[in-house]
Amino acid sequence: MDRYVVKNGKTMRCGCTTGSCAAAASKAAVIFLFSANVPKVVNIDTPKGLSLTLRIEDWERGEGWVRCGVRKDGGDDPDVTSGLIVYSKVETIDRGEIIITAGEGIGMVTRPGLQVEVGQPAINPVPRAMILKEVQKVLPLGGGVKITLSVPGGEKVAKKTFNSRLGVKDGISIIGTTGIVEPMSVGAFMDTLVLELSMLSACGHRKVVLVPGNYGKYYAVKNGIDESRIVSYGNFVGLMLEKSVECGFEEVRLIGDIGKLIKVAAGIFNTTSRIADARTEIMAAYAAHFGVGNETIDQILNSNTTEEGLEVIGKAGIDIGEFSKFVAERIVQKCRWYTGDKLSIKVDLISLKRGLLARVG
Repeated sequence: MDRYVVKNGKTMRCGCTTGSCAAAASKAAVIFLFSANVPKVVNIDTPKGLSLTLRIEDWERGEGWVRCGVRKDGGDDPDVTSGLIVYSKVETIDRGEIIITAGEGIGMVTRPGLQVEVGQPAINPVPRAMILKEVQKVLPLGGGVKITLSVPGGEKVAKKTFNSRLGVKDGISIIGTTGIVEPMSVGAFMDTLVLELSMLSACGHRKVVLVPGNYGKYYAVKNGIDESRIVSYGNFVGLMLEKSVECGFEEVRLIGDIGKLIKVAAGIFNTTSRIADARTEIMAAYAAHFGVGNETIDQILNSNTTEEGLEVIGKAGIDIGEFSKFVAERIVQKCRWYTGDKLSIKVDLISLKRGLLARVG
């Protein structure tokens, strides 16, 4: 990686995602399989619009198959998967298609609510699309291959992540929505957030839209909100509310997935999972308010994600729209309390699966 970003006066090196490593390794293996030449480096395109040149770390040829590996480099971002080699074993098949599967070190999805179906290897949709795109560039016309990804040591490293809590067992996930890992210290990130608010205020804006991340931002832009008025705050919603008051804003519109914003409904204003992950507990308490029994409460508490929790709530006979509106109203109340009622608060509560759940304010 030769891409750098400057954070808080420091020049920091970017890294590559496991998805980029898998795409590069797969592309190299297909070239190796059909030409007998091992490329020393491979170029791939990332969803971020940047081109990456990644070095082939290891390679091997067997009877009817080859294998290439790319070392995961997280740059200056703290990343437990950095240093692992992502391998792609490629073999020809009779059918003219590309099959992607997984072996050692890559986890299996065991619970519903994630982007990958239960029983499938934890290879997220964006990396899968990257692999298909790069392999198609070098695959002979009409050819077909089976790709088996593996990450030796992945099962051990996965124990240091939240994978098991999310229902991904026995390995890491092949992930990455942009293909690039941009390092950012917490302090620098918070400084950047405050700077964005200050700049908007200086331009005369008195209304701002706050989103936890890319999904909220995408939803906001898709629904006609000017991207220049949107600030992504990560986990620091409390900080952003405080600074919105200081910067003279009059209205804050929160748009985000229920999995993040439901924490705010319970007065949690730093939503980092390691600090506070009470999503199912909050959902269970609110479901009890709607009159569900202990069996349903236990199912909600054992849910893997808020999406799964909503499924349980719906099956219990609670109108999900009414439940979501209750959550959104609580979010508005807590934000008003947190800011001393100095801001007009609006909330769009959304879901990746269901779209808009509730709008309040």
